[in-house]
Amino acid sequence: MMITAHGITKSFKDVQVLRGVDFEVEAGSIFALLGSNGAGKTTLVRILSTLLKADGGTATVDGHDVAAAPGDVRESISLTGQFAAVDEVLTGRENLVLVAKLRHLADPGGIADDMLARFSLTDAGGRRAGTYSGGMRRRLDIAMSLVGRPSIIFLDEPTTGLDPQSRIEVWQTVRDLADAGTTVLLTTQYLDEAEQLADRIAILHEGTIIQNGTLAELKKLLPAAEVEYIEKQPSLEDVFLALVGPSAAEGN
Repeated sequence: MMITAHGITKSFKDVQVLRGVDFEVEAGSIFALLGSNGAGKTTLVRILSTLLKADGGTATVDGHDVAAAPGDVRESISLTGQFAAVDEVLTGRENLVLVAKLRHLADPGGIADDMLARFSLTDAGGRRAGTYSGGMRRRLDIAMSLVGRPSIIFLDEPTTGLDPQSRIEVWQTVRDLADAGTTVLLTTQYLDEAEQLADRIAILHEGTIIQNGTLAELKKLLPAAEVEYIEKQPSLEDVFLALVGPSAAEGN
């Protein structure tokens, strides 16, 4: 298990945000923490990424205790917050070069070029990030997070505020990360996002995990649906992609 959490609690003054959270994340998987606003998702991510101390419980990330060895945890992870942290004055390439230099990596220019190619941003690499679309800015943000090849990435509501096509771009980026072996923990309040992406889904409600399982396992919690023969209608996503074309995202 790349991430474990057992009995995590956290309060802010008189408000108890986390009430004993337990879950585990397997290596190379996409784990979705699903919950409404105020459920405690961001607080939990901040604890796991060593930005905040839990009041109780234990957690490990890549085998390191988040409380006892925060430095080792930080070397294994990257964190992308709810809003893209790119410098809009710099070009996309300059943003990536800056991160590589801050991480004291050799050949920052080569690393930047590789990441631009990996995230289909080569043609836009010389443009100021402030001119990017929402989806491009988020892809650049994730690319910056992956400089240095962290084995685990935390994505805190990665598609908040994005238009439908940009969301689809980010979803594909997340799938590609997992396919390449990166362990992904993402928080979301969007049911379709968890359904599209996650290998396992944990539902966080009022500070506790009330259910945790695969999509198939969670669906079994409800009575079996009655079988009816109906004409299948295209989804809104089918219509959208048919109209804009599958390659439109690369041209934005």
